[in-house]
Amino acid sequence: MLDVEVITDPAAAVSALDPIRGRLLAELVEPASAATLASRVGITRQKVNYHLRALEQHRLVTAAGERRWGGLTERLLVATASSYVVSPGALGPVAADPGRAGDRLSASFLIAVAARAVREVGDLWRTARDRQKRLATLTIDTAVTFASAAERAAFTDELATAVTALVARFHDESDPRGRPHRVVLAAYPMPTRKD
Repeated sequence: MLDVEVITDPAAAVSALDPIRGRLLAELVEPASAATLASRVGITRQKVNYHLRALEQHRLVTAAGERRWGGLTERLLVATASSYVVSPGALGPVAADPGRAGDRLSASFLIAVAARAVREVGDLWRTARDRQKRLATLTIDTAVTFASAAERAAFTDELATAVTALVARFHDESDPRGRPHRVVLAAYPMPTRKD
C-alpha cells in the first residue's frame, strides 16, 4: 500500500470524492470484506459491494485475498493507498496553471505552482513506480516566525539572493546528459489550528 496516491483520472476522482466511497477507502487501510464493511459503515452489503466495484474499477482498491466463513468464501479488499490527492490535471483545461497567473506574488500564483508540483511529481512518481525505480526528490518544510513585516521582507531578499547564487553556481546547460530540476520555494502565513 502506498502512503499517498495521486489520482489523475477524472472518473476516479469523482468516485473517490463520493462520501460513502471515501468512507470505505478510509476503512480499507486493512483488508476487509463487504460484509465487514457493511457492519462498520451501517449500509447493506449489496450497497457496499456496488461501491467497492466502482472503487476497484478505478484501481482505488485491490484484491487482498479470500477468507472462508461458514460455507462461504469472502473476497477481501484493501485500499491501494493510505491517502489520496487529486491531481489538478484531472480538471483538464481548467486546471490551475502558473502561466495564467498575472501576479507572481499572489496567493493564486502560489496555488497554481503547488498544483503544478502535484501534477508533475505525481506523473513522475507513477512512471518511476512502473519502472520499479525510485524518484529522487528533495523537500524542505519548516516554519519561521517574523517579528515584523520588515523582518519578513529582509528574509525574502536574503533568501532570494542565496537561492539565485546557489542556482547560478550549479546550473549547467552544457552537459547534454544533464537533467533539469524544478525548484519551488514558497512562504505563506500558517493557518491557525482549530481544536
